[in-house]
Amino acid sequence: MMLDKPALSPRSVRLSESDKLVVAVDPIMPGTTLHGVTVKDRIPRGHKMAIAPVAQGEPILKFGQIIGFASKPVAPGEWLHEHNMEMHAFSRDYHFAEDAKTEEILSVELQATFQGFRRANGKVGTRNYLAILTSVNCSASVARFIAREVERSGLLDAYPNIDGVIPLVHGTGCGMDQKGDGADILKRTQWGYASNPNMAGVLMVGLGCEVFQIDRWKELYNIKESDTFRSLTIQDTGGTRKSVEAGVAAIRDMLPLANKARRETVPASELMLALQCGGSDGYSGITANPALGSAVDLLVRHGGTAILSETPEIYGAEHLLTRRAATREIGEKLVELIAWWEDYTARNRGEMNNNPSPGNKAGGLTTILEKSLGAAAKGGTTTLNGVYRYAEPVTAKGFVFMDTPGYDPVSATGQVAGGANVLCFTTGRGSAYGCKPTPSIKLATNSDIYRRMIDDMDINCGDTLDGVSIVEKGQEIFETILKIASGERSKSELLGYGDAEFLPWQVGAVM
Repeated sequence: MMLDKPALSPRSVRLSESDKLVVAVDPIMPGTTLHGVTVKDRIPRGHKMAIAPVAQGEPILKFGQIIGFASKPVAPGEWLHEHNMEMHAFSRDYHFAEDAKTEEILSVELQATFQGFRRANGKVGTRNYLAILTSVNCSASVARFIAREVERSGLLDAYPNIDGVIPLVHGTGCGMDQKGDGADILKRTQWGYASNPNMAGVLMVGLGCEVFQIDRWKELYNIKESDTFRSLTIQDTGGTRKSVEAGVAAIRDMLPLANKARRETVPASELMLALQCGGSDGYSGITANPALGSAVDLLVRHGGTAILSETPEIYGAEHLLTRRAATREIGEKLVELIAWWEDYTARNRGEMNNNPSPGNKAGGLTTILEKSLGAAAKGGTTTLNGVYRYAEPVTAKGFVFMDTPGYDPVSATGQVAGGANVLCFTTGRGSAYGCKPTPSIKLATNSDIYRRMIDDMDINCGDTLDGVSIVEKGQEIFETILKIASGERSKSELLGYGDAEFLPWQVGAVM
């Protein structure tokens, strides 16, 4: 990254010598001279300006990669955006595993540590929650009533080691096929949350007549009623009031055992980090995302796991990931996901370039290719060791990928179901997001949004444009992850986010 900073001139960044454009760090006014050209248009911060002629139909490069094509001739000094850029299909050179390498993992005694909850199955949690899950939307209100009654009663006052009781409700569970992708995803997601190491205990509440049958789900995953798992249905229990009473009693029974959990020193290899970006802007791929990628490289070196997701938002960058795949089979699995998404969007009369969103475009991103190249930077530089379906348990160590939509709460729900016990979320526009049971750390891509939303943002990555190196910022992020994993509260936790962000991916017809 080459930062142009002449005295008293607006700053700009050229990301690769092969790029015929720069990104405006500061707003650039017409008449300004930069890179030997006279600026013709006003260039908003985070947006792109041509510094060399671009012929109509010529590929436009950023990061040295194609982000679109010129829809008309572009002169040096002109603003590059939707009015003169377009996207169309082009072939990607899918090479497999050619950049894979054996990672040097620190021995356990040399790994960084955090204070976590070691569970009976050996997994480690960063939080200690009791959750009320629901099989169907029809039981959502009862789940909320139970949580509200527990909070109102003051039951938790005597159990200081419990982070809270959270109702995690959703809008599906019935009106769907009993088989197929939709039902399978919901079952996997519910089991993933029930078994996430940040959960000390779970109450599953159903109506009774829904498609998602609790008893069948328990049988599928070999779940037994125990001191840490209870279930009930409203119809069998005798209605709303009796179900709330029964639910509160079940939670009351779980509290003593859950409260016995104590934090202990554990290695960073027990961390599973979910990677998210939302409300992206032109800075995202320059500051916060590569800084988070640097932190991911550190985590992998310390034996941990990081999950990159949002398949529609690596579209156009997937060929860079296939090169890093540990095996050809892993790389081909990623390409198969891309093909599925192309077909999925076509069947639903959409297109992969429905993203960037209007806010992303206002922040300087023009095409999904451009957004994807920046988003993929969150994954760092290490070998891709696995590709997982949505909400599938992540078992590999190191850097992995999970198939999810680009919609942040749906994507993060899949990652948490996969086992993520901590989450990092980059944003340039200011996404309002938090997660339970997995704490979310917010990384601002620019100093302006960090200052304006200081109560929401944990780390400012905008200072990488003021001299802080990406490596230094990656170290800061890594150290913050360890602190949050040890119990320090993130900004979104302090604000109370997380009860409404459980959103399983709904695939298939609603009937």
